[in-house]
Amino acid sequence: MFVKEIDAADLKARLDAGEDIALLDIRSDAEVAQGILPKSEHLAMHLIPLRMHDLPKDKDVVLYCRSGARSYHACNFLGQQGVGNVINLRGGIIAWARLGYDIVAPAQKRTGVM
Repeated sequence: MFVKEIDAADLKARLDAGEDIALLDIRSDAEVAQGILPKSEHLAMHLIPLRMHDLPKDKDVVLYCRSGARSYHACNFLGQQGVGNVINLRGGIIAWARLGYDIVAPAQKRTGVM
């Protein structure tokens, strides 16, 4: 199964250009409490099978975790289920932070899917 990926710089450029991209943080609650990408939603990885039908179908959905490994596997799983608009953030939030991009505090009760 081929997993589509994007690096942090390309994602930032697409977001800055105003593209409508759904960002989905699949880390644990404790990890999310440390900060998230701006405008992202939280859906813990273990809930993906239960909530995958709630994912937007009309735009790209970028999944990310700490390093990109868990989100890669989640994208692979979703692809096997026929979800074709998911993209893995290569390097995860670590790669995003290394480039100096914003990480914000999560909003209260910001869990769910777009």
